[in-house]
Amino acid sequence: MSAPTSDVNRFLAAKPRLEAIAYRLLGSASEAEDAVQETYLRWQAADTGRIEVPEAWLTKVLTNLCLNQLTSARARRETYVGQWLPEPLVAGDPMLGPADTAEQRESVSFAMLVLLERLSPDERAVYVLREAFGYPHREIAEILDVSEAASQQILHRARKHVAQGKARREIDEAEARRIVEEFLAAATSGRTEPLVALLTRDAVAVGDGGGKVPARAKAFEGVKAVATFLRGLFKPGPGKRAVAGGSPELYATTANGDPAVVAVVDGRVIGVMCLEVTEDGIAAVRSQVNPDKLERVTERWAAVDHGEPLMRDVY
Repeated sequence: MSAPTSDVNRFLAAKPRLEAIAYRLLGSASEAEDAVQETYLRWQAADTGRIEVPEAWLTKVLTNLCLNQLTSARARRETYVGQWLPEPLVAGDPMLGPADTAEQRESVSFAMLVLLERLSPDERAVYVLREAFGYPHREIAEILDVSEAASQQILHRARKHVAQGKARREIDEAEARRIVEEFLAAATSGRTEPLVALLTRDAVAVGDGGGKVPARAKAFEGVKAVATFLRGLFKPGPGKRAVAGGSPELYATTANGDPAVVAVVDGRVIGVMCLEVTEDGIAAVRSQVNPDKLERVTERWAAVDHGEPLMRDVY
């Protein structure tokens, strides 16, 4: 039996917020979509006439589905091949959610999603619901079946865990493009000195190939190591063309609010490189090249005209 139109409409009205919550909780767009779909199935099966506040009911169901998913995800990531990074979302993706405040923008950054991996499932849920969506502790307590005092304590612990991250610079679209242009000019110069000038002394470079695309199992650490790696990464060669399936076109955009390089071959996104920018320079270069984590980006990329690439025939 199909759900009444009013029930469908109530769910559709809540869906963008549910997707944004699920993405922040899971770090995966595909898993977030699955969690939201399962929430809808449970909504269809429920006696909706007895649900006084549909938004609260849907949020509770979704959050608990995500908590279960996080618990199993931890076990999977122990056997993950190489470094694990979140699934990137490029500018304009509705799953990025609200971006009205600095806290909301920070909560979906690549750097923050990586930091959130340090948290327990409960800590992550409280942090996301409170910091990114402004839920009061009373509502969070009801969602997680804990006391308000416990919710406050969990948030305090979560904030301590993520406070170790560096303060990102607030960057608009024009500045993000300038940063990417400057970065690519340095990376393709064939020298490390221009890269050293852009990077912080303790910069890191991390890549996620998921065992399907070559990526170093350990992060590069320190300005010289990162600069040397990047110089080699952007050096043309037939082996790189073979791995990429052609010579990529490089575009400038933002991903998760950070300046990003998007590499495209024949309309397919083969890599998203996010640049974490602080007041001291580029502190981290995080590259997602696992094809399983680039399906949504490729689909959304194809739907929008991005103009001319910054660079062609890179390899």
